[in-house]
Amino acid sequence: MKDNERGWAMATAKPLWVQSDGTLLLDERHRDRDEAGRLLRQFAELRKRPGAWHTYVMTKVTLWNAAAAGWRSQSVIDALATLSGHSLPHATERMIRENMDRYGQIRLVAEGGELRLYTETRELLEQLASTVAPRGLIEPTVVSEGKGARAVSKQYVRVRDEHRGTLKRELAALGYPVKDEAGFHAGEPLAMSMRARTDAGAEVALRSYQSEAADALLGNESAGGGSGVVVLPCGAGKTWVGMAAMARLQCETLILTPNGVSVSQWIAELLRHTTLTEAEVGEYTGRTKDVKPVTVATYQVLTYRNTRDGRYPHLRLFVNRDWGLIIYDEVHLLPAPVFRMTADIQATRRLGLTATLVREDGKEADAFSLIGPKLYELPWKAAESGEWIAKASCTEVRVPLDREVAGQYADAPKSDRHRIAGENPRKAEVVKALLEKHKHTPTLVIGHYLDQLRVLSQQLALPLITGETSHRNRLMLFEKFKSGEISALLVSKVANFAVDLPDAAVAIQVSGSYGSRQEEAQRLGRILRPKKTSVEAAFYSLVSEGTDEVEFARNRGRFLLEQGYGYVVDRSVINEVSGTGGEGKG
Repeated sequence: MKDNERGWAMATAKPLWVQSDGTLLLDERHRDRDEAGRLLRQFAELRKRPGAWHTYVMTKVTLWNAAAAGWRSQSVIDALATLSGHSLPHATERMIRENMDRYGQIRLVAEGGELRLYTETRELLEQLASTVAPRGLIEPTVVSEGKGARAVSKQYVRVRDEHRGTLKRELAALGYPVKDEAGFHAGEPLAMSMRARTDAGAEVALRSYQSEAADALLGNESAGGGSGVVVLPCGAGKTWVGMAAMARLQCETLILTPNGVSVSQWIAELLRHTTLTEAEVGEYTGRTKDVKPVTVATYQVLTYRNTRDGRYPHLRLFVNRDWGLIIYDEVHLLPAPVFRMTADIQATRRLGLTATLVREDGKEADAFSLIGPKLYELPWKAAESGEWIAKASCTEVRVPLDREVAGQYADAPKSDRHRIAGENPRKAEVVKALLEKHKHTPTLVIGHYLDQLRVLSQQLALPLITGETSHRNRLMLFEKFKSGEISALLVSKVANFAVDLPDAAVAIQVSGSYGSRQEEAQRLGRILRPKKTSVEAAFYSLVSEGTDEVEFARNRGRFLLEQGYGYVVDRSVINEVSGTGGEGKG
């Protein structure tokens, strides 16, 4: 085929190939790839991106979320048929219908002073009852109200209040999502509102998408509103959605966050932008345990215990007060003990906030059943187009191993190779070159391995922040960075979340936690706050050539690629540093 004929075929062919196992292959060379990708994100997730074909997969959770958002199984089938130009394989169509049509078949309702589980058919009700009744989660007897045909729609089983969450989790594990319409209690009242102006007199207002997210949580309770997950890009103001929900609900609130820095930032935002006072906002961390009408705590302190098999003494915080709302910041990080406690408090409204629903442990179904479905999502590129977050370029910089380290890598057991590749000494040369390239631009150098970071700190004379750095010293270094006194900071994985450095415009990732998509997204997020100038943010990921870091890097970048960010692979930096020729960008 001639080049012009090949180009014509590429332009007229459809962008999608649907396989019989439900795998979706998107041709990233196609002119309609961006539109097709935006559509696929509604009901599938990106799994692989080798070469020109990007692999998407539909899971039960992605399809449940699509159903909760209003999609119908036939609409998804029609959309895929249009993108591929062919009818779907029977197995794929069956999988879509089976998962999506199950959403809404099972309803949990508060009625007659009790919890009742309804299903569309008696057969399904009896099937589920026989499965979960032996575990004591429901009353074993199917109840029928009315006579004759009228009784068909009034058949249910009673559910014990304390088993509301556990039942939903168990049924989700069986492939049956429960539509929870049982409602929520109001909690202890707390008068508060958002401030109209800052202390400096500047007008303050929610952005349109923040209002839409709050509306999605609370605007239609008859359809199951009041609990679920809001997905916004890093830097897009998830905290404001939480504050808006609190102001509308007017109730005592428990806020859970990843670390102590995040706690401090939440408290600062609450005091700055709401009418809450210091007497009404408490901190519950390793430093202090002060329970107030609004309490901000860390996941870490909640999951602390003296011994491996001991109890979690701080989980009582969930029931210390009559909370009307629990906010889970970075909900994709929710640890198992908090999941278990959340199962016991399903009558309390729950709001999950995150930049990505991806969980590397495969617990997406738990988040769906115990926190709620995805209620609102703002794509990263949409936020960029609206100038709510900064534009960013992503570059994967390939760094070869020297002969000695390459020998160590080849001889090492598989369990040690990732560290050897991550700590590649030649990465220091690249970091130095990139710092010179972006001289005077606020830059974060982020890494996973503490020994590597300590060496870089000495070699490059950069201040270092790790988990061992005291809270006071962290805040001091952050302030120096904000003021411009220092232009570059070395940070460990503590910087993955809640680092309020809005002027940071460059991030250099020297090592990471294997193939974590969450971490990649969060680290890019450190530099996405809108800038005072038109400078474009730059994200560099340093990857050791010829090692397992290359494959892990492909996995890490999947989420961001799905959001529309392109990765340029650059081999030229190390050659420029070494004064040699070689391959450049690819």
